[in-house]
Amino acid sequence: MNRIEIGRRDFLTAVGVAVGSVVLPRLSRAEDEPLPAAARAALSKSPLVYVSPLKKDGTESRCHGEVWYFTDGGDVVIATGKDAWKKRALDGGLDRARIWVGDYGPVKKAGDAFRKAPSFLAQASFDTDPAAFERLMTAYAERYSDGWQKWEPRFRKGYADGSRVVIRYAPVAS
Repeated sequence: MNRIEIGRRDFLTAVGVAVGSVVLPRLSRAEDEPLPAAARAALSKSPLVYVSPLKKDGTESRCHGEVWYFTDGGDVVIATGKDAWKKRALDGGLDRARIWVGDYGPVKKAGDAFRKAPSFLAQASFDTDPAAFERLMTAYAERYSDGWQKWEPRFRKGYADGSRVVIRYAPVAS
């Protein structure tokens, strides 16, 4: 049997390289993760997210609102009216937002209670892919089944006639 002998220094260097190649990528991924674990967990349970566009200086706009959503490839995706402030904000160049995940009821009644929820920053964009809209419809039918019979025709008609748009909020590092 052939034995390979290495010195103490070479052994410690090899162990350091092996540990570093496993630990360092995990540490950097955790630090770079734009979606905090608490927000990720809440997204799987909460029926609502609260959205606030961010102004150019990074402060929140006065507009805050609860909204139905679904997650698609890690992004939060919503459908909203073409006259809604979420669309107008994006049209006006406010393409960053803060998203809180939880259910505190309508924002006007909730006051600032939603601010206790896990949150993250997101990059907003219009999603014009009809397949994304269909995934949204399928997810909404499952998640919001109680009132969906009433709302589905309205969403479909609005998307078809352009009075409803789809907005995608992709988590970004803060």
